[in-house]
Amino acid sequence: MREIPLFKLIERLETAAALDPVIRRVKGVVDGVIRPQWLRDTLHGVWVGHPLHPIAVQVPVGAWMSAGILDLLPRTHVGARTLVGVGVAAAIPTALAGYTDWARLHDRQLRVGIVHSAATLVATGLYAASFLQRAKGRHGSGKALSFTGLAVVSAAAFLGGHLSYRQAAGVNHAVDTLERFPRGWHPIGSLADLDEGRLMRRSVGELLLVVYRRGEHVMALSDACSHLSGPLSEGRLVVGDEPCVECPWHASTFSLISGDVVRGPATANQPRFDTRVVAGTVEVHLPEA
Repeated sequence: MREIPLFKLIERLETAAALDPVIRRVKGVVDGVIRPQWLRDTLHGVWVGHPLHPIAVQVPVGAWMSAGILDLLPRTHVGARTLVGVGVAAAIPTALAGYTDWARLHDRQLRVGIVHSAATLVATGLYAASFLQRAKGRHGSGKALSFTGLAVVSAAAFLGGHLSYRQAAGVNHAVDTLERFPRGWHPIGSLADLDEGRLMRRSVGELLLVVYRRGEHVMALSDACSHLSGPLSEGRLVVGDEPCVECPWHASTFSLISGDVVRGPATANQPRFDTRVVAGTVEVHLPEA
């Protein structure tokens, strides 16, 4: 299939190392401003179950597109100005959610994301200027600024789509386990070979699991972190009210008992396996399989 020229241009962005110094500075600002873990988890969308940014972005983009429609109709100045203002106000929390997600991505994703965010900032500035012009009764220039902003935010949205659908940012990277894991119970080795109180890696065919033994009980999750496929078996064991595993890449934390997200940036739970010990051999079973 012939490659679309536009995608070739975007792929150049993915390898544009010249953006890295800017990325480091912006990441430093994001990490400095959005410090409390509860705030990070809220903006990541842990409480929703998937990233908050794609939900929040519907408000500013929807408001601005609706304003564009009203601008094509007579005697709609007040409604259009109101929608432009709503979009500008909603762009602030939307951007905070986006930057929080962006700061926990891989290098190629970060480069596309920084251009996406820059385009969004330009579009928001154009709409803010449009709102001010409309408030002064300069509806012609206000409309011109709005339509320019709509073009820029559309380009930003295209880059956002590239991040999600070409670069898999924000998607569940552990979901294929649910589709590929074979039905039934499968041995993963001897109970005696599992060190108690330590994270270990085991496999069923090509699928990797992170395993944790506590006494005679064994807990098992998919090894690939749902955030960006980090190897959980190489992560850190967190022992509190319940044993958890922290991803070594971006510190997403999951309950080893339930697979639930305890701390983001991950928003999707880890696939969890039932376990049993038969004649000294540990067997696992995926409940959904």
